[in-house]
Amino acid sequence: MSVRVLLADDEDLVRSGLILILQADPGISVVAEASDGAQAVHLARTHRPDVVLMDIRMPVMDGLAATKEITSLPHAPKVVVLTTFDLDEYVHATLRAGAMGFLLKNTPPRELIRAVKTVNSGDAMLAPSVTRRLLSAFATRDTDRTAKARNRLGDLTAREREVLKLVGEGKPNAEIGTCLHMSEATVKTHVSRVLAKLQCANRVQAAIIAHDAGLLDT
Repeated sequence: MSVRVLLADDEDLVRSGLILILQADPGISVVAEASDGAQAVHLARTHRPDVVLMDIRMPVMDGLAATKEITSLPHAPKVVVLTTFDLDEYVHATLRAGAMGFLLKNTPPRELIRAVKTVNSGDAMLAPSVTRRLLSAFATRDTDRTAKARNRLGDLTAREREVLKLVGEGKPNAEIGTCLHMSEATVKTHVSRVLAKLQCANRVQAAIIAHDAGLLDT
C-alpha cells in the first residue's frame, strides 16, 4: 500500500512542487493539501494520512499549534516539519510537540521521498549532519532542564544509555547496531524500551532528552 501524505504549506508553488516530486514515486500518494495550520488539522482528521509534511510559518494557525493538535489525534499521522532551518525558531518546540523530524525545503527529491518512507516506517528523520546543529540552536540547556533530563535517565541501563546517545546523534537502527555490535532487531528492542522508560512518543523527543542531559557531550 502507498504512503498517504498530507501537505501543509501556505505557498501554492511549494505545494505544487512537492506534489510533483512525491507522486512521481508509485509508493506515495498525496491525499490532501492545506494552505494553513487549521486546514491541516481538519484534513488530518478527515483523510487520516500516514505522514504530514508541515510548514512552520502559516496563517490562521502556525505549524507548531497544528502539530500539537495533529499528534494528539487517535492513530495520529507522523508529522515532519518543513523548514528553512535558520529562520524557524519554532522548530525545536515543534519537535517537542511530537514531530518525527524535519526536512529542509531544499532537500533533493530523492531524499524527500526517502524521508517520507523512513518516517512512515516508524523511524525519525534526523539527518546526522544537522542534528547537533538543530538541537544546539534551539535547545540551549539550562540547569533546571539538565537536571530533569538526567533524572529521567535514572531507569536506563548502561546499554540503553549507549543506544540513547546514538539515537541523539541521529543514527538509524542499522548504524547503531554496527556501532554497538548488535543486530538491528536487538537495537529496535532497546530503542522501544528507552522510549517507554523515558515516556517519549518518538525518537526525536528521546534525542532532545539526550541533548538536555548532556549525553551528546560525552
